[in-house]
Formats: sequence, structure tokens, C-alpha cells
Amino acid sequence: MPVATAKEAQTPRFQEKRDAILNAAAALFNAEGVKGTTLADIATSVGLVTNSVTYYYRKKEDLAAACFLRSIALFDDMAVRAAAELTLDARLRAFLQGHAAVLAAVQCGEHPAVVVFSDVRALPNPQLDEVHGAYTEMFRRVRALFRTDETAGWSRDTRNARTHMLLSLVHWLPVWFGRYEPAQYPRMADRVANIALRGLGAAHAPWPAGEPEADLRVHGEASAMDAFLRAATALVNEQGYRGASVDKISARLNVTKGSFYHHNDNKLDLISACFDRTFRSVRQALEAAETAGGSGWRQACSMAQALVRFQLSAQGPLLRLSTTSALPDATDRERVNRTLQQLTERIAAMLVDGLSDRSIRPLDTTIGAQVLVGLVNGAAELHRWVPDATEASVVELYVRPMFLGLTSVPADG
Repeated sequence: MPVATAKEAQTPRFQEKRDAILNAAAALFNAEGVKGTTLADIATSVGLVTNSVTYYYRKKEDLAAACFLRSIALFDDMAVRAAAELTLDARLRAFLQGHAAVLAAVQCGEHPAVVVFSDVRALPNPQLDEVHGAYTEMFRRVRALFRTDETAGWSRDTRNARTHMLLSLVHWLPVWFGRYEPAQYPRMADRVANIALRGLGAAHAPWPAGEPEADLRVHGEASAMDAFLRAATALVNEQGYRGASVDKISARLNVTKGSFYHHNDNKLDLISACFDRTFRSVRQALEAAETAGGSGWRQACSMAQALVRFQLSAQGPLLRLSTTSALPDATDRERVNRTLQQLTERIAAMLVDGLSDRSIRPLDTTIGAQVLVGLVNGAAELHRWVPDATEASVVELYVRPMFLGLTSVPADG
């Protein structure tokens, strides 16, 4: 990807400039998305002209791929370090703690920004293939933390699903860790690990297998507007706000741009409606669980089952909540983030009810809610690693370990 000669690339000055460009690009890609960042923006942030940046990276897509590959290499290193631990529990805890340490170092200015993966699919080929290939290899190294001698009897789908869940938790950490002081990150990561690995339920709380939960799907003939919302949601999940252009949304529905503007005033309003649709689904799941009653544990399980099953339904997925940072309007970002915080607090309150009725074991309910939100959010990508996952199978495969823990014995194990 760098266009300088091999001899030039070996000089300290070249390495220093290249690293400065990568560091600035990662921070801007996180804030504005790959599509929303220009080479000129990156050049300005490091005091260069655009032509100076293209000396190192000919195209923005080459630079973005280099940022993603550097993040993947960091994940690889953490997986290798964690693999040295002797038990499954210790390995998964070490992996989570490694990420918390890096996030703390970033906040303290001791480590460059680590680009998040929400915009990977905004890359074109061949860059996308290279990054996907590297991510897949990293996924396999993380999956190896679930060593076969300790997970004997687990199916490949189970190991893939739990590896994806672990990575989904890691990807979610940057979204909410900033509310704590960096010195507290190791402590917070330990609480995340405690909840994610051991689950939420008290010893006597049974897994509510086979119990009905809210059906969030729209029945009957879907409206044209609902079709636009589904198409836009899928595209934003894949390519970020700026990557989901009017042309691409229209093409996915096989309609003209004229038809798009007949149903929508503009793209921003449509994406805002996509967030509203996702939040409405979360509210419906919460309200149905609260109305059905029962222990806090049963209500939380019902809520999560409904949302994860919706993710895999024909009317899913939900909008990936990590896409909020790429919204161009600050007022809209604030509204979306405030709503997300309010709904997360409502989930935390449900867990508090479980503490009161003793169906949920003693734990930090604020962090428990973040774990659940992060895992529900990650379910939108489950098909990449478990292609055969269905609405019927996803509860045992994915939701059950959300509540019983990533190290719990699976139903098929």
C-alpha cells in the first residue's frame, strides 16, 4: 500500500511520518467514518499537504486498510498473550484486560488511536479482501483461546458463536468505557469479564427455555417505507452512514432515485428514522417483558431473546449502534446517544429488579446492561461466522450464553 521504495521505508524518518499519518487517520476514521474523511483532512491534522500523504499511501482506501490491519495486528498480539494463560477463564479475562489497558493508554495519550471496525465494509476491493482475510485469521487465533481440550463436545458453531460474542464485547468497549476514568479501566474490565464469563443468573435461576417472548416483526404486507428502512439499516451496518448513499439504497430495492425521494425527504431523515425503528423495537421488547412480569432474570432473558431473534429475522437487522459517531448532524448524534443511554439504563433497572428478587446474582447492573446491549448489537453479524444460524437456533446458540456465561456448557455440549 505505501508507495515509497523499500529503501525509503527503512529510514527512521519515513517510519515516523508514516506512523503519524496512521495515528491521525485512525482518530479521524473513528470520528467521521472512512467515507466522511478525506486525505486532505488527514494531511491537515499532521501539518502536511495532501501530496505528502499520497507519497506514503496513494489512496485513502490504502490508508484505511493499513489502519484496519494495524488494529487487527494489535488484536492478534493480545490473543497470543492471552493464550499463554492456563485456563479458559484466565485466557478470556486476559484478552479483555488487554483491550482495557490499550483503551486506557489511548485516553492518557500514551498510545495512538485504535481504529474501530464498524466501517470495514466501506472499503472497496482489493483492500476489503485483504482486511477480511486478516480479520478472519485473527478470529481463528481468538477462537483458539477456547481450546478444544477444555471445550470437548462443543460444536464448531458454538465455538464460532462464542468467539464472535467475545469480540463483540471488545468492539463495544470503546463506545462506553469513556464514562470512566482511565485508571478504573482494569477494574471495569474485570467486572465485564465476571459478567460475560459467569453469566447474570443466581444459582437457582433456571434458563427459561421454550418460553414465548415478544414478537417484534411487522406482520402483513410491509409498507414501502418499511422496505426503505430495512434497506437503509442493512447498508449503514455494512458501510457506515456516508457509505449508504441514496444510489445504493435505491439499487438494493431496485427502485429509482425518484422513488426514493417520493418516499423520503433526504437521506439524513431516513437514517434518523432507522435509529427510531431500532429504538422502537428495543422499547417493544422491554415493554413486553415488563408486562409479562416474573423475575428480573426472566424479563431480561425474554427481552434479549426477542431482540436477537429479530436480528436474524427477515425484517432485521437492528441498526448497529456503533454507527452513531458517523452521523453528520451533531444534534442528531446527541439525540441518538441520549436515547441509547436511556434504554441502556432501563435494561440496568430490569437487572436491579433481578437483584431485588434474587434471581440475578450480585453484580454491577450498569455494566451488566452494557454487556447485554453489546451482545445484542453484535448479533447482527453472527451470520458471518455461523451461516446456518436461524431464529429458531439462535436462542440456544447465542442468547443462552449471554445469560449463563461464555464458559458455560452449551446445550449441545
